[in-house]
Amino acid sequence: MLKRVVLALLCTACAVFTAFVYTRKGQQGDVPPSDTARQGMLVWQGKNCQSCHQLYGLGGYLGPDLTNVAEKGDGYMRAFLKNGTARMPNFHLNDQEIAQLSAFLHWVDRSGKSKVPAQAVHWTGSYQL
Repeated sequence: MLKRVVLALLCTACAVFTAFVYTRKGQQGDVPPSDTARQGMLVWQGKNCQSCHQLYGLGGYLGPDLTNVAEKGDGYMRAFLKNGTARMPNFHLNDQEIAQLSAFLHWVDRSGKSKVPAQAVHWTGSYQL
């Protein structure tokens, strides 16, 4: 008898959790990217940014993870995108490409968090947590 009660409670809890997951709306991760952000994703792919940078902890390890770089502000991102750095080449992006890439990085920032500290990234690109 006890086994049936426990099984019924587990099935009910599973059904309630499933209904909750599939009926929630308006979560930040559920917001589709704008057309500008989609164009920025194409710039990201076209310039092969993922070979050096990571999003959500996936990608290259030469540059920093850019999942939450938009938190630092548009001026910060624009300076790097416009001029490059000693380690990052200047891709000679025009203002439209910079705006598109910025929109893409803002969308990524709203959709997730990267909690892996830089010192935990091994030279092979894997994590040592």
